[in-house]
Amino acid sequence: MKKILQKEDNNLDFYKIFKPELTPKRMMELGVFGGAYFGLSLKEYPKSWFKNAKISKTFDVNLNRFKVVSGLSREHWIEKGWIFKEDPLGWFQWYCRFCNGRRIAHMDKIQIKRWKNFRRHVSAIEKNCEKGDLGCRKRQRQAILQWAYDPYR
Repeated sequence: MKKILQKEDNNLDFYKIFKPELTPKRMMELGVFGGAYFGLSLKEYPKSWFKNAKISKTFDVNLNRFKVVSGLSREHWIEKGWIFKEDPLGWFQWYCRFCNGRRIAHMDKIQIKRWKNFRRHVSAIEKNCEKGDLGCRKRQRQAILQWAYDPYR
C-alpha cells in the first residue's frame, strides 16, 4: 500500500499542463467577481496584488471587466462539491494560494483538472466570435477571465 501511495504522489504530471494566462493580480486589475471575492483577510496576499485591483465590500457588477454577472452561486458550488475545506472560497482562493507557493498535491490535481475543463468556454469564444469583438459572448469572456484565461481573444 505504501509503495502505491508513493507512486501516486510522485506522478505530478498534472502540474505541467497548468499554464494560466493571467495572474491573480492581473485578474483583479481587470475586474473579477464583482470586486467582492475577497471577503477573506487580504493580509494573506501580497499588497502589490491590490494596488490597482477593483475591490468592493459587496458585489458590484460594474467592477467586472465586462460589466456582466457571470458564474454560479456559492450555494451551487457547494451543491456540486466544488468547495473544499482547504479553500472555502473556491477555485480563485486556491489559485491565489497556489501562486503564493502552496502545494497540496491532491487539491492541486482537482483544481487543475477543473481549470483545464473550463477551456471549453475559451474554444466557444474562438469558434463563435470575430477576433477582437469584445461584445461577443461577454458572459463567457467574464467567466474565462475568472479562470485565469485571457478574455481578449
